[in-house]
Amino acid sequence: MENLNGKTALITGGTKGIGYGIAEAFLREGMHVVITGRNAESTNKAASELAKIGKGKILGIEADVRDYQAQQLVVKETLETFGSLDVLIANAGIGHFATIEELKPEQWLETIDVNLTGVFYSVKASLDALKASQGYIITVASLAGTNFFPKGSAYNASKFGLVGFTQAVMLDVRQYGIKTTTIMPGSVATHFNNHEPNAADAWKIQPEDLGQMTVDLLKMHPRTLPSKVEVRPTMPG
Repeated sequence: MENLNGKTALITGGTKGIGYGIAEAFLREGMHVVITGRNAESTNKAASELAKIGKGKILGIEADVRDYQAQQLVVKETLETFGSLDVLIANAGIGHFATIEELKPEQWLETIDVNLTGVFYSVKASLDALKASQGYIITVASLAGTNFFPKGSAYNASKFGLVGFTQAVMLDVRQYGIKTTTIMPGSVATHFNNHEPNAADAWKIQPEDLGQMTVDLLKMHPRTLPSKVEVRPTMPG
């Protein structure tokens, strides 16, 4: 996929942070981009801002990754609008951080449903379209997928599971010419966990860095597949 101009990408959780940064990078390459989010207002606002980049076309769709039918409808609308689906970025994610004594059952379920089951739904719904295009699946996991930490039982479980899920999917679908990668970032300057990005985040990975890295992955020669990519800030803050 060395020439990205005119290719179509679907990015879940694309209204801000990593997903938004990847959408920006794709649009600058002349790709068409569909972003999804749980809130219609924020999704439409993000799509409106991304439209100013001016190369590829952008479409925002309200859709919850926890709803399989919603993911099927997103893929259907993507195909009807742009004619193909070449790249899936399964990025939507949340975090609840508490000790096992404090973690609520509903927080556990939401974390697993969004971070793991939601990715399964997105991949499952996209699979036929990606077979047709011999496309690319990229899931956004975390260094928390190999490094456990206190108050991280739900988040660690979801990201450990996501890394394992993605690597198994890679083995399942490469026979169709589909490439699959999981990206595992460390500290990123985003709104994750209600954080407001600020000047003190300059040492962190920036969303645009991951956008550029994702473009580089897509442009890599088809014979080569970085199936798991760990990404860290050069110098911790």
